[in-house]
Amino acid sequence: MKNILFVCLGNICRSPAAEGIMNKILSDKQLTHKYTCDSAGTTGYHTGESADARMIAHAKKRNYDLTSRARQFDPSSDFEKFDYIITMDQHNYENVRDRNYDKQHHHKIHPMVSFCTKHQVDKVPDPYYGGAQGFERVLDILEDACHGLLKHMEDEN
Repeated sequence: MKNILFVCLGNICRSPAAEGIMNKILSDKQLTHKYTCDSAGTTGYHTGESADARMIAHAKKRNYDLTSRARQFDPSSDFEKFDYIITMDQHNYENVRDRNYDKQHHHKIHPMVSFCTKHQVDKVPDPYYGGAQGFERVLDILEDACHGLLKHMEDEN
């Protein structure tokens, strides 16, 4: 079983959406026996909270359930537990890498957009301060990247 962790800043928009999308893809393809998903934030601002209500609503329109609760990335356990640590933007990427002091787990850390096949973007933008269009754009990018990530993982096996 491979474990995937999606990481953004507060763990209420992008990373729980990526988790929900990937969980649905894995379920639809009957691959839940091979992969598990979780999400976390580099900060603890929203620990214990549900995903942002706007992200939940936009995801629901696409049949994704966002049920996780926000938690902060924990270097003391997450580096060991997860095989893939997928970050939403450069800041998250650097923050996670900086917490891997011995560099032993650097090979597990990847930018989400590196798995995009349709969208040519340099980050998954944070939709928190934007309108409805921002949430839809994030979901478009995440759907593309989640399919690309699954292909990558399946090709590795």
